[in-house]
Amino acid sequence: MSTIKMILKDGAVREVEQGNTLAEAAKAISRNLEKAALVAKVNDQVTDLTTTLDKDSNVEFLTFADDEGKAALRHTSSHILAQAVKRLYGDVKLGIGPSIANGFYYDFDTTHTFTPEDLVTIQAEMEKIVKENLPLERKIVSREEALQLFATQGEVYKQELIRDLPEDVAISIYKQGEFVDLCAGPHLISTGRVKAIKLQSIAGAYWRGDEKRKMLQRIYGTSFEKKADLDAYITMMEEAAKRDHRKLGRELDLFSIQEEGPGFPFFHPKGMVVRNELESFWRKIHVKYGYQEIKTPIILHQKLWQQSGHWEHYRDNMYFTQIDEEGYAVKPMNCPGGILVYRTQHHSYRDLPLRTCELGLVHRHELSGALHGLMRVRSFTQDDAHIFMLPSQIKSEIKKVIELFNTVYSVFGLSYHAELSTKPAKAMGSDEVWETATTALKEALEELNMPFKINPGDGAFYGPKIDFHLQDSIGRTWQCGTIQLDMLMPEKFDLNYIGEDGLKHRPVMIHRVAYGSLERFIGILIEHFAGAFPLWLAPVQVKILPISERHAEYAQELAQMMRDQDIRVEVDDRNEKIGYKIRESQLQKLPYMLVVGDKEAETRTVAIRKRGQGDLGAMPIDGFITTVLAEIIAKS
Repeated sequence: MSTIKMILKDGAVREVEQGNTLAEAAKAISRNLEKAALVAKVNDQVTDLTTTLDKDSNVEFLTFADDEGKAALRHTSSHILAQAVKRLYGDVKLGIGPSIANGFYYDFDTTHTFTPEDLVTIQAEMEKIVKENLPLERKIVSREEALQLFATQGEVYKQELIRDLPEDVAISIYKQGEFVDLCAGPHLISTGRVKAIKLQSIAGAYWRGDEKRKMLQRIYGTSFEKKADLDAYITMMEEAAKRDHRKLGRELDLFSIQEEGPGFPFFHPKGMVVRNELESFWRKIHVKYGYQEIKTPIILHQKLWQQSGHWEHYRDNMYFTQIDEEGYAVKPMNCPGGILVYRTQHHSYRDLPLRTCELGLVHRHELSGALHGLMRVRSFTQDDAHIFMLPSQIKSEIKKVIELFNTVYSVFGLSYHAELSTKPAKAMGSDEVWETATTALKEALEELNMPFKINPGDGAFYGPKIDFHLQDSIGRTWQCGTIQLDMLMPEKFDLNYIGEDGLKHRPVMIHRVAYGSLERFIGILIEHFAGAFPLWLAPVQVKILPISERHAEYAQELAQMMRDQDIRVEVDDRNEKIGYKIRESQLQKLPYMLVVGDKEAETRTVAIRKRGQGDLGAMPIDGFITTVLAEIIAKS
């Protein structure tokens, strides 16, 4: 039998027999690789290990450490979930069951209403299927075969999916034991490779995300290769539940979501302190980096959104109104307004780069089922910036934006990784323009020696982007900052500048956000700090606790001294025991508590209790104020 060449990721070349499966090839390399490999990437296409090699190929074996490996394991887990539910409940019709970040789900149509107790039963059946170690067999079938197969099984949703597939798409099914599912894959070699499963919750989900279609029942779960990893994840999720920003938002009186405005947050006085401090910090850093702040209207004429492309590409997510019998839209994004500001003046090449920034309130229609505290809302403030520049300034401006992001995120103790998103299926502009823009972003990242991953097809409709995924204190990631390079909007709005040659030229545009959404960033910070904000951000920085009523006057005097220095301070002069006051202040996660009694009043001192450190002893009031101010300025 003839041999073929397998070129591995590290450049090594291995010869294998033509017709060998990827699983056999992995075994030939090493026993450890055979155990670790879940799927493989062959000539940039992720595929099952049962795939045969018939020609020279670039091959990368993917393990659970790789995103594609995790996705394959969790996708297989969703099939195990569907098989278990079909075994346990007779009248089930299957929706879809993909892998998602940190887990998987499957949608079911059944007369049985799932309960949390059912999840225990279903998980036990899933574990049984894992022990059965059923091979997953892939088969390509014709459209007619697929329709007949799923018609026989009464799977109406699968039939709909098949009918909606383009004529030129190969239809594949996967079989494990008695269970068959419509699926493009890839999957693991067998159910036995899924070692640790945990079903987590039940939710409702409209079929295909359409609120006019039937509501199905969605079961969420997660899975890992090792039980120890699952246990660590569950511990993290338990910690996350304690940090839930909705729970802490109520307890700390920061914000609320009212039934009169679903998806429209109400910020309370203490929440406004956090918000205002973030805005103040944002303004100072943008002045430092050479930005000019602008403000644009919330409602603008329909023709503007048609010109920008939002009408065509984003209309379903917008709100509309009529003024003087003409169509207007509530802005879902700030960029068209920023472009109109640029157009109010003539610009020379000497004016560029021109950096404008805006804390702009935007509105987007989100399905009610998708709303989630401050994380997913219908009304939010984007900390937008738009940079108009010469083509020769692209790389240097991107680097400056990343430097600004580094400065912002480091203040909050947030690390991040970058992802480069390329041209989506529905996009404006030619492949050549997109290639130029994408290459510029890629080269900027490479010149900064910044590791990044590529997300094919996930760019904005007008340009590629770099997304910044922040990691919080318990290891979760959040997508916040974005840099989008845009050569298309300047064309659509006929933007120009006068070049050195005296002729009109087209500027290049960067759209970027650091916080992303101010509301969402506040939600992230609440969970990152578990409500215990650093001193500079805390709604109440110091609480003074007089031991008895006769010490209240001294407490109020101290409070006024601190207010004069812009320290946020409260006095708890209720007729309660000091121990009770201390415990209440601890629950409010206050940075400093000052206990004052006879001794402190006589010596002009305060007895300090610091969050996380306990009793620090006595200090003269002037010394305490100096210490606090230094800590606030340092944003430590």
